[in-house]
Amino acid sequence: MTETSKPADPGPTVSVSAPLRRHRPFLLLATEQAAGSVGRQVTALALPLLAINELNAGPLGAATLMALTYVPGIVLSPYIGVAVDRARLRRMLALLTGVQVLVLGSVPPAFAWSALTWTHLFTVACVSGALTATVSVALQSALPRVVSREQLMAANSVLTGARTAGMIGGPALGGALIGITDPASALLVECVAYTLGVLLFLALPAALNAPAATGVTEGSRREALREGLAVLRREPLLHRQALAAAGLNLGGGAAGALFILYATQELALPPWQLGTVYTAYSVAMGAGVLVATPLTKALGLGRTTQWCAAGAAGALFLIPAASLGLAFPVLLLYEILFGLLATVWIIAMTTARQLVTPTHLLGRVNAFLQAVLTSTLPVGALVGGALAAWTGIVPVLIGAAVVASAGAASLWFPGTDNPVVTPDTRTAPPDCADAGRGS
Repeated sequence: MTETSKPADPGPTVSVSAPLRRHRPFLLLATEQAAGSVGRQVTALALPLLAINELNAGPLGAATLMALTYVPGIVLSPYIGVAVDRARLRRMLALLTGVQVLVLGSVPPAFAWSALTWTHLFTVACVSGALTATVSVALQSALPRVVSREQLMAANSVLTGARTAGMIGGPALGGALIGITDPASALLVECVAYTLGVLLFLALPAALNAPAATGVTEGSRREALREGLAVLRREPLLHRQALAAAGLNLGGGAAGALFILYATQELALPPWQLGTVYTAYSVAMGAGVLVATPLTKALGLGRTTQWCAAGAAGALFLIPAASLGLAFPVLLLYEILFGLLATVWIIAMTTARQLVTPTHLLGRVNAFLQAVLTSTLPVGALVGGALAAWTGIVPVLIGAAVVASAGAASLWFPGTDNPVVTPDTRTAPPDCADAGRGS
């Protein structure tokens, strides 16, 4: 290791002796993540179906609706980060989640009164997308104040597992509800999930209402943004995480956009094999959640991040390799490796970021990296699709794997192999930690 990350705001360590399963504030967050994930998956299915069935949406309308759920979070990410760093997090989380209930809850009455319009749906997509992005950044920034540094890796694994469970069960629930009722009524599921989220956030310790950004001046937003960018520039781990995320998502976005077309048309996979491949990915994600913490203990946080990013990028080469023969087992192996390694990488990357970033800058750093993760996927998909129309699918898939590998390689530069984990005041305030102790 040639360079380490030094604590920017040293102070007393606050350790939480209770295991996570008896840590009340953390359990509140995990419950909210599971319920919210189910609701978001239902909405991801119901909202486009509502546009298609009721407003006769074509490809452009459906794509625009989907894009509008992501664009506001990307565009507003710098200001979201500043707001999170200056906010009273418990109040912010509860308030924004309550607004989500009102935004999504406006759709079923409009549908019932035959008053649903494109303007209404586009507005719902924009506002809900911006709120979702803000809450996501706030949650990542709140976690280091809820659990101790030693528990961060396990805590991120549990939260990822909660979201993964919702991603698996949510679409099935959404499909069943839409079949029984209609897409508009199915949106009420997320309203219920968000209402539960408000109650869970309000039950968090009062310590989270103390702004983390004691080091943030009352100057202009521009000055606050410069402060956030400065820590990204001077901290090797953070800006190389951004490079790795950009490369992996550009390559993964291109491969993902072409995957079904490639599997069905060029490889002639029958539907049952395609479904099995996707199921293997979900199972591998669950396995990644389970092995992330023990793997990190064995390899170290930095090495886990490096090896898993490299492995996930390398797995992308298996997609074009499937054209050489044995397509089904090769793609099955790809989904297992990518699902497992990418999940561990994301958990380790998030934990490392929380460990090296000063508390009062976590919102800005998290928002910037979330914007990188969110924006590069559609860019990769669009570029990959355009190139495939010109060169064919297999060359683009090879190029996508090369781009992803180049991004992952940035994590192997000096200064990113072992983020420092010495205690400082990036952990929870005493009253927040005490609230998590079991009886």
